[in-house]
Amino acid sequence: MAAVQHLTVSTPPVPTSYKTPSVPSTSRISAPHPSGHRSLLPVGPAYVNHLRLSLHHAHSFSALDKHLEAERERLAAIHGESNAAEDDLGVGSEEEPEELLNLDPKEWKKQDHYAVLGLSHLRYKATPEQIKIANRKKVLKHHPDKKASSTPSSTTNSLYLTGVNQNTNDDAFFKCIAKAHEVLTNPEKRRQFDSVDPVFMELEEDIPNATEIKNKNLDFFKTFVPVFELYSRFSKKQPVPGLGHIDSTKEEVEGFYDFWYNFDSWRSFEWMDKEVNEGSDSRDDKRYTEKKNKSERARRKKEDIAKLRGLVDLALSLDPRIKRIKQQEKEAREAKKRAGAPGAPVKKTKQQEEEEKKKAEEEAKAKEEAEKAARAEAKKAKAAAANAAKKARRQQREQEEAAAA
Repeated sequence: MAAVQHLTVSTPPVPTSYKTPSVPSTSRISAPHPSGHRSLLPVGPAYVNHLRLSLHHAHSFSALDKHLEAERERLAAIHGESNAAEDDLGVGSEEEPEELLNLDPKEWKKQDHYAVLGLSHLRYKATPEQIKIANRKKVLKHHPDKKASSTPSSTTNSLYLTGVNQNTNDDAFFKCIAKAHEVLTNPEKRRQFDSVDPVFMELEEDIPNATEIKNKNLDFFKTFVPVFELYSRFSKKQPVPGLGHIDSTKEEVEGFYDFWYNFDSWRSFEWMDKEVNEGSDSRDDKRYTEKKNKSERARRKKEDIAKLRGLVDLALSLDPRIKRIKQQEKEAREAKKRAGAPGAPVKKTKQQEEEEKKKAEEEAKAKEEAEKAARAEAKKAKAAAANAAKKARRQQREQEEAAAA
């Protein structure tokens, strides 16, 4: 046990130069009222309550208290609604099915973080402020301390467990809330989760193919407008041009397909990476897992680009505006041919051009045959001249031989 030690402390004397400060004149108490009391004016909440008591409640304090309590509740409800409208920012309140409340926090990569925070109706459109409000609502509702205070006493088996939350599932869901808030408030993790949003993946699987569109005779715009709106969230360039309508101009249609054929997507697939085996400290295992994850990400990215390109090709092949635009271009070319330039010769029809071409071919053929016949005659004349010259030389030799004999 510690011993008590007494110390002798002496205070130094006051210096001789010290003087007591004088009290300022402004701090003096004012003189009393001449009549000995203050006059009271009939104003303020106390006077209003006095009038209510005497005029409306027959001097019954209990009736006045009930009236004041009802008024306070009415004003609180009004202010509560206005504050909720200002602070809620459209977050609202979603139902919590039993399946959602029974989520395992260890399987946090498989859970829908937007559903956990009650943001299923907003999802990737939810702002950071809305995420903050939704998290605060969920924390206030599912905090373990609040759940403990609301635990019925009949469920406890001992006085020592009174007020203690014995429902461990509430704690598990609270951990899911914390993890969802952590993911959605981190821009990088939220981008990874939005890339493989489970609701988006389900909608992606339901996109009809060419056979279904033709067999079911689906409307082009009702089918493809939601599809391109679904993928527009991944575009690095915003805003994304819409599909338009049946009367869209040629420039609008070409701009739309040019954008989607050069679509620049930020979508990635890190969220689907496999984790390194727990308890493994091997560097080789980590390198192998990282290499495998990198290869899988590249494969999924390539498949995603090919799938989107296939959707654009399908839309282009089924777009009714393309046929209309081609027909308009053909009519414009024909009108231009018919009109021609001022002073220029009249354009010939296709039939006239074919007849002239045929006639020219026949003339060329006749000319070629005439030239061929002329060449044959010239050849014959040349051969006859050669024979005549040969005969003349032979006769001359015979005459010379006869003269010599």
